[in-house]
Amino acid sequence: MANYKPDLSCQSKFIPIDFAQQILPGTFEYALSHIVDKHLDLSTFDDWYNNDNGGAAAYPPSVMLKIILLVTLVALLVVAVSQTRVSVISPS
Repeated sequence: MANYKPDLSCQSKFIPIDFAQQILPGTFEYALSHIVDKHLDLSTFDDWYNNDNGGAAAYPPSVMLKIILLVTLVALLVVAVSQTRVSVISPS
């Protein structure tokens, strides 16, 4: 059985921000969170983690997948914007 750290994205103890209240419906972040939490079956990752009897707790796969997908989107947007600026600045 996998031993995961608790997902504390909706707590307000250390950082007074509740993630669920910060993302707005209709945004990519909201859609990403909804799809990963409600529609993806991430139970296949449970077999990889054999840390229920010992070892440190792992971060939940849902949290890690959200981070990876969001960072990938931001990187793609930065590349797209930088290429757009170069094409606008350079004369044709």
